[in-house]
Amino acid sequence: MSSSAQPRILLITPPLTQLNTPYPATAYLKGFLGGRGYHVTQADLGLELVLQLFSRAGLARVFAEIEAGGFELSDNARRMLRLKNSYLSTVEPVIRFLQNKDTTLAPRICHSRFLPEASRFDNVADLETAFGTMGLTDQARHLATLYLEDLADLIKETVGPQFGFSRYAEKLAMSATSFDALHEALQAAPNLLDRMLLELLDKLLERAQPDIVGFTVPFPGNLYGALRLAQRVKQLRPGTYTSMGGGYPNTELRTIREPRFFDYIDFLTLDDGEGPWLRLLEALGGELSGNQTLLATASQQPTIPNCNLTTDNQQLTTRNLQRTFLRNAAGEVEYVNHPSPDIPHPEVGTPDYSDLPLTEYLSVIEVLNPMHRLWSDGRWNKLTIAHGCYWKRCSFCDVTLDYIARYETAPAALLVDRIEQIIAQTGQTGFHFVDEAAPPLALRDLAVELLKRRVSITWWGNIRFEKTFTPDLCRLLAASGCIAVSGGLEVASDRLLALMEKGVTIAQVARVTDGFTQAGIMVHAYLMYGFPTQTAQETVDSLEVVRQLFQAGIVQSGYWHRFSMTAHSPVGKNPAKYQVAAVGPEPGAFAWNDLWHDDPTGTDHEQFGPGLAKALYNYLHSVALQEPLSFWFDFRVPKTTVPRHLISQALQEPAKPDASRPNNRLFWLGNAPELRYEPGRKGQRAVLTFYEQAEDFEVTVPATLGPWLHALLTGLANDYDTKVLVKDAAASYPSGGQPWEQFLMSAGWQLLREKGLLVL
Repeated sequence: MSSSAQPRILLITPPLTQLNTPYPATAYLKGFLGGRGYHVTQADLGLELVLQLFSRAGLARVFAEIEAGGFELSDNARRMLRLKNSYLSTVEPVIRFLQNKDTTLAPRICHSRFLPEASRFDNVADLETAFGTMGLTDQARHLATLYLEDLADLIKETVGPQFGFSRYAEKLAMSATSFDALHEALQAAPNLLDRMLLELLDKLLERAQPDIVGFTVPFPGNLYGALRLAQRVKQLRPGTYTSMGGGYPNTELRTIREPRFFDYIDFLTLDDGEGPWLRLLEALGGELSGNQTLLATASQQPTIPNCNLTTDNQQLTTRNLQRTFLRNAAGEVEYVNHPSPDIPHPEVGTPDYSDLPLTEYLSVIEVLNPMHRLWSDGRWNKLTIAHGCYWKRCSFCDVTLDYIARYETAPAALLVDRIEQIIAQTGQTGFHFVDEAAPPLALRDLAVELLKRRVSITWWGNIRFEKTFTPDLCRLLAASGCIAVSGGLEVASDRLLALMEKGVTIAQVARVTDGFTQAGIMVHAYLMYGFPTQTAQETVDSLEVVRQLFQAGIVQSGYWHRFSMTAHSPVGKNPAKYQVAAVGPEPGAFAWNDLWHDDPTGTDHEQFGPGLAKALYNYLHSVALQEPLSFWFDFRVPKTTVPRHLISQALQEPAKPDASRPNNRLFWLGNAPELRYEPGRKGQRAVLTFYEQAEDFEVTVPATLGPWLHALLTGLANDYDTKVLVKDAAASYPSGGQPWEQFLMSAGWQLLREKGLLVL
């Protein structure tokens, strides 16, 4: 297929994922397909809709439609209508401020009545407490976010009932075993927000002139927007194919049998998109050149005019597609999965963010939670270190699906190549590693490569709290730019952690989180309640463990999630093993993933949710840590059985001495020292002077050790490729002085360890 005959591809992220940074799916596909010569355009219509809506002109349309529409309005909505002129005059300055284009607006937002206020401001936090150490701009960003959420509430109450910044039309797609509700909504006349979205699409189609449009649907809230957009593509360009993939189809639509869905979407692909897209484009190329029937009937089959695409004159049909649903000539849903190899993780290429308006994204602060702030504030380049999960045993997780089950890594040098390419393209050095659980050894190698090449980035990601994350590894990751990690503590009960097959214990989590905290890395804990067989006693005990973690200062952020049983998890596949009964829903023709279940041995988990959330909110602000646990609940709860010093005792476990780790690698975070000699009471002494970022320091050792230690540290500072093990240093250690083991306990060695000599 010649490059001039390549189909034009348009990749769309529909409303809405994040406001602060692009969702990476289209960037990954654009990078992969562009690297193979395809012409790819991408767009984030979620962001574009928000910018259109929250402009003076867009908001004027909202108010005009409300005033003409005869809506039943709440007192809050009526108040906002009376403040219409204030909203119209402030909305564009607020958007510019949130885009970091006019930060001088912060004092007016904080210290004057610049913003009109509605119900979202009723329970605004004590800003001095919440932002006392965070600054004026962050206070203003939070208030501006509340302002936008007020407007979102008004829109949802009136002209756009499906609107939400991150959960757009989510209810239509959540656990939707039937397609009826979505189909009905799509057949209704477009509301104002739909019309705005379609206006954006019309311009995009005119500009891109695509032969195939692909939609990524990572979450339930993206599905309605994707289908509404696909419907418009079919109306305007009946010869254009539509395709869909993403996290929602991968988990919810694996058993789809609903033919009406394919009125909107021609091809539904599962799991990683690179392979299915290659097979699909090859098939389309053959079909377009040979006039073959690829879809159901001639009336349903798009034809692309003025296109003559061939693949070495070989006609490719749907039998060569990979992991793809379509509607066949009989009008039935068919799944085609030709046994083609997956694209290896090292070959997926570098995400390509071109076409996306990177300066237009909004940095918002929705809730006063430090980890959630990272999610919503700042522009983060998203990158994957490894495909899948190296652990893949957790019983609540979708471990049977490809995105978890197929584990592959990429070399550290290749990852840093990609990082440098992305920085050159975007001008941004912030990275969010979006792995299910970033492998500790891969992170170690990545950190070493970043330090070796002097590539300065700021990064964060998800991990498992496993013992491989030693304090020294945590320090290495911090030196490479790591600022935060999130990991699953889940139920904070050793019995339930074992039942979950998490592979960690509470004591282990405490030591690992302490290592990260001591290295200056923020720790966020994913917490879970309502796991099968969890009792009220265990729920209260879990809260006590969490309280002690915050009291010790080794966890700084957290969030409670209610356990959800999914069809692709070990619990969902074998509920009897976990003493629960799946009670529905039965698989339908459309989506099927979340399962209802009875837990006869457990407790009424629903009632614990508000109290757990309230306690955690206070703990992460270091408030009410000494209150009895019963303080957080409006019903009687059992007293905790957790020892009061469980966490503090876990932190007292002594570290392994360096001499007991002969096969570990020595790594020096500092610069090469200068060596000089000075007289001492017992003869000449060697003095090594280190010039470092914050302060200089000196290490004094016997003169016989000076050249050896100087050579060791100079080599470690300048040569990152040669791995020097503890036993290698021991073998080169000068004889005739104090024994090696004694030197490792000396004040000089301990000072070096404190200043950045790591044993990895």
